[in-house]
Amino acid sequence: MSLFAVVVLAGLALALSFHGRVYWAWVAPAGFLLAWWLYTGSRSTWQLGAAGLVVAGAVVFGFPAVRRRLATPMIMRQIARILPRIGETERIALAAGTVWFDGDLFSGDPDWDKLLAFTPRPLSPEERAFLDGPVEELCGMVNEWDVVQGGDLPPGAWEFIKSRGFFGMIIPREYGGLEFSAAAHSAVVTKLASRSVTAAVTVMVPNSLGPAELLLHYGTEEQKKQYLPKLASGEEIPCFALTGPEAGSDAAATQSVGIVQRGMYEGEEVLGMRLTWRKRYITLGPVATVIGLAFRLRDPDGLLGGEEDLGITCALIPANLPGIEIGQRHDPMGVPFHNGPNCGTDVFVPLEFIIGGRERAGQGWLMLMESLSAGRSISLPSLAVASAELATRVVGAYATVREQFDTPIGRFEGIEEPLARIGGLNYVMNAARVLTAGAVDAGEKPAVLSAIVKAYLTESMRTVVNNAMDIRAGAAICRGPRNILANAYQAVPIGITVEGANILTRSMIIYGQGAIRSHPYAQDEIEAVAAGDLARFDRAFFGHMGHIVSNTVRAFLLGLTGGLVARSPGSHRTRRYFGQLTRMSAAFALISDVAMATLGGALKRREKISGRLADALAWMYFGSAALKRFHDEGEPECDQAFVDWGCTHALFEIQTALAGVLDNLPNRAAAWALRPIVFPLGRRLRPPNDRLGSAVARALLEDRDMCRSLTRDMYVPPRDEPGLGRLDAALDQALAALAVERKIRDAIRAGKLDKAPGDILLDQAVEAGVIDPAERQTVIDADVIRDEVIQVDAFEPEVFEELRG
Repeated sequence: MSLFAVVVLAGLALALSFHGRVYWAWVAPAGFLLAWWLYTGSRSTWQLGAAGLVVAGAVVFGFPAVRRRLATPMIMRQIARILPRIGETERIALAAGTVWFDGDLFSGDPDWDKLLAFTPRPLSPEERAFLDGPVEELCGMVNEWDVVQGGDLPPGAWEFIKSRGFFGMIIPREYGGLEFSAAAHSAVVTKLASRSVTAAVTVMVPNSLGPAELLLHYGTEEQKKQYLPKLASGEEIPCFALTGPEAGSDAAATQSVGIVQRGMYEGEEVLGMRLTWRKRYITLGPVATVIGLAFRLRDPDGLLGGEEDLGITCALIPANLPGIEIGQRHDPMGVPFHNGPNCGTDVFVPLEFIIGGRERAGQGWLMLMESLSAGRSISLPSLAVASAELATRVVGAYATVREQFDTPIGRFEGIEEPLARIGGLNYVMNAARVLTAGAVDAGEKPAVLSAIVKAYLTESMRTVVNNAMDIRAGAAICRGPRNILANAYQAVPIGITVEGANILTRSMIIYGQGAIRSHPYAQDEIEAVAAGDLARFDRAFFGHMGHIVSNTVRAFLLGLTGGLVARSPGSHRTRRYFGQLTRMSAAFALISDVAMATLGGALKRREKISGRLADALAWMYFGSAALKRFHDEGEPECDQAFVDWGCTHALFEIQTALAGVLDNLPNRAAAWALRPIVFPLGRRLRPPNDRLGSAVARALLEDRDMCRSLTRDMYVPPRDEPGLGRLDAALDQALAALAVERKIRDAIRAGKLDKAPGDILLDQAVEAGVIDPAERQTVIDADVIRDEVIQVDAFEPEVFEELRG
């Protein structure tokens, strides 16, 4: 009977835990079974006492009605003491947006079948025609070197942007907009950014968080009819004034204020608000005709019949009103998109200027939080991918064309290493961009995932562009029309900083929101405690306890087997990665729960801990996105090295992040107990090895189709254009010459030819019949264009003195 009881109990715990649930209804019968085993032993005093304790525990915890009367109230009081205090602005932020696949990753048992079955919306014929037509045409109209030197887009480009509807991509057709999908919006920004960061930022800002987005979701019908057609046509140029000197990352701390009072507007006395503000870093601000303004609205005289402090409010303010100072420009890293400060002093406007009317007074923070996720999912992630694709195309060509020691530099292992990072990260980055835009098109407002792609794609952009600069070396640091990477390099800090600086986003927002919003039980527990709802708390808390038990068992077993026993879809090419990501998800969920339990509300201030947990969550998502891309594209053989590199890198980053949490968790006993569960065989995952890196690098250098696939979203200039155009042309010539040069090298090794200087060796090769005259000319043509594309710009002194930036 004793052995039978042990086997039953162990099997029950294992089965229920491994499948992600612990059914508390089984606690009572399991407890009675254990008590019977203890009782039927030698019946010593300790066994009888233990049996009694087990029976008591089984009665208390196995029957919900008893548990809620005897145990849950005490537990609820204790939990209330350690839960983080959530202010009103945090509560609104947590309630905004939706939970998508981040919820699966937080669960410890991701539903891979759901992810693989998800189909992102494809581009419509109209959207594809816009990309192939107006977007290509706009790219051809702008050259970033000329834009930088001129300090602005050319007038023709501005007019083209307005007339072809670039400012109205998110505006419905009924208001004169293009009504594009998120995927199309992202594709437009990606292609533009690969050509001109200035043009891309100019186009993406009106289509991101700002007046149009807020009007669509919250504006009155009158406001929509008044503004949306003019915004779509470019008759009105919008900006959104949120950041001020006193309120950067903490935007809710704004000192911009509006006072409700009566006053005169256009010769009529109306109930309105007198606004005073100072804002800075406002993109399109210097040329804006209408300002979306965030401010704190106060009603000291009670004219609206409510509280004095109504809260953050958003309004649309014509830029030409008396008291507004606008037009000065900042210089963001020399990239000349319009950005600058504006301020207003005693600017009086009617209450009807509030977006959504006076009924929306005080709801600005809610409006901003609910609208943030869509734009943040698209704008900067698209710019980051554009830079990665540009870097990939440049270095793939340059490392083949540029020779040292009679060998293309891409053949050197020192160059292979950064080439592999560039190619591997490019693959993963675009996978995450496409997947997240697809989620937005499916109706999601992925608050946590949008923060992940903004922060980690722009950080990956920094890595990719820096590596590309290293490969280009001297040619990368001499600015001029031939320099393809300098403008992307200058723009990197802009992407890192805006729409939530990455330091803040990583250390506070991603995990700060995710730990509550994406966790299967945490938000229910917090809300139940706040509401004093005992039954809801009981369900959430004991569900949470089951969740912890489940993930403890699963993390240990999956760690022992390297994820082999996980339920993994996919083919033999990817099954191991699905298993390892499932393992890491279970480990992440368990470590998260222990960190929250041991740190409580202090976890908000332990930003190094929360930052590492954000790292783990982000790389789980990126690994998932890479697998999804490989699956959706039919698992092509040429992509294998890239998905292998991406998943291997992601898994190593996750392991590093989780190990960092355990190394630094303040409760050392908890960390000591977790380590053998999460890493029972130690930290066995490794970064991509040299052989895998070499495979990725060789694919970039030798497989033209693969390189085109990795750069398919960017603008490719004509072959006669200095810079990338001529580099692409040189690559084709160099590849043709490589085959001829290989023949000559083979002949030298075979003793048919002696080593000699270039032209002499070619003549001897023709005379010996190793190559024919046409092949000789191929090598000569390749040498000529090689020499052309490795040149850098130089300026006469009087020209140099006039250069901008």
